[in-house]
Amino acid sequence: MTDIPATTYVVSVFEKPHWRTILTTKDKTKALAMAKEIGDKVRVEEVTPKPKKR
Repeated sequence: MTDIPATTYVVSVFEKPHWRTILTTKDKTKALAMAKEIGDKVRVEEVTPKPKKR
């Protein structure tokens, strides 16, 4: 049985002096829509865990 790791998208906004996480989701379109709505100083990170070796 092979488990495919799910990609997680993290939406963050810059509030001086740090980045603040706003949304964590597995839906890419939802993450991009939220980032577009916020506007400036926003980043969307894609996090995919590596599969475990046996």
